[in-house]
Amino acid sequence: MFSNPQPRTAVQQMAPYSPPSGGRAEKLRLDFNENTVGCSPKVIEYLAKRLTGSQLSIYPEYADAMRDLAEFFKVDQKEFILTNGTDEAIQVMINTFVDDGDEVITLKPSYAMYRFYAELAGAQVTEIGFPADLSFPLDALLNAITPKTKAILIANPNNPTGTALSLDGVQKILETAPQAAVLIDEAYFEFCGVTALPWINKHKNLLVSRTFSKVYGMAAMRCGCLFSSADNVQWMHKAQSPYSVNTLAALAARAAVQDREYIENYVAQVLEARQLCCDGLTRLGIAYFPSQANFVLFQAGDRAIAIRDTLRERGVLVRDRSYEIAGCVRVTIGTRAQTERFLTELERVWK
Repeated sequence: MFSNPQPRTAVQQMAPYSPPSGGRAEKLRLDFNENTVGCSPKVIEYLAKRLTGSQLSIYPEYADAMRDLAEFFKVDQKEFILTNGTDEAIQVMINTFVDDGDEVITLKPSYAMYRFYAELAGAQVTEIGFPADLSFPLDALLNAITPKTKAILIANPNNPTGTALSLDGVQKILETAPQAAVLIDEAYFEFCGVTALPWINKHKNLLVSRTFSKVYGMAAMRCGCLFSSADNVQWMHKAQSPYSVNTLAALAARAAVQDREYIENYVAQVLEARQLCCDGLTRLGIAYFPSQANFVLFQAGDRAIAIRDTLRERGVLVRDRSYEIAGCVRVTIGTRAQTERFLTELERVWK
């Protein structure tokens, strides 16, 4: 008699992750922290010029992309790997440094894929909660570190809270857990300016990830970078699929980093619009949490889901986070015009 194959215990015990990503076309997308106007036009021009039919028939080659990205990020080519978005960076890190049953520390709430890949590996996950004001729980995290801690995963700034950790805080974590692989996920680096990337050789337990999904406007491409010392990168290469980043993504990344003016202009717009959003929320009497990223978390109380749904009917998408932080909704910050539209629609709904 035949029976179905049984999944690993870790898979059976995991909660599924199902992002609400359908039906977003033609709406104002302020729900996923993406670039709200799209990638640099030079990326599209570059792809049209460089992409040929023959390139699609061969496996990706990364030499040119690695050279250009190493120059842009000011690292050696041996000090990073290209990844299929930050998700693969997390997966490769876990696969390289974490065994079944090992201790892994994350924050709660934070990016769901940290826990996802840690649980998938069979790790024991410790989540450090935020206090009521959502300030970074550094002392609680440091106290949770034990000699058995094998990995610590931190988004800086954190999603969805917008909370940022200082470099002094990063250093305390690295020094308290020298035996652990410490990932500082800098997906929103451009909006806060704090980076640990120059420290990858000073602290051998440090890993830093960057993504092209946010400020660069290339979420559909699924491309990122994972940085660490050359020794760590050599180990991670062994744990990574050899062609996980597609040719289009590698080409697009090369073009994206060349148009620095586009990125600087977009960041300036977002920072201006973030202040506009906070001022608008204050005017409406809506409490919010200070953010160092391209989003703001505000308190809608028991109306959180209703406000999300009503805004969606009006063509504005925001993200309910009340299942993690009671009564909270997160709004992505884009341009000034987009933020003004959000505030106008929110005021109609709120009153």
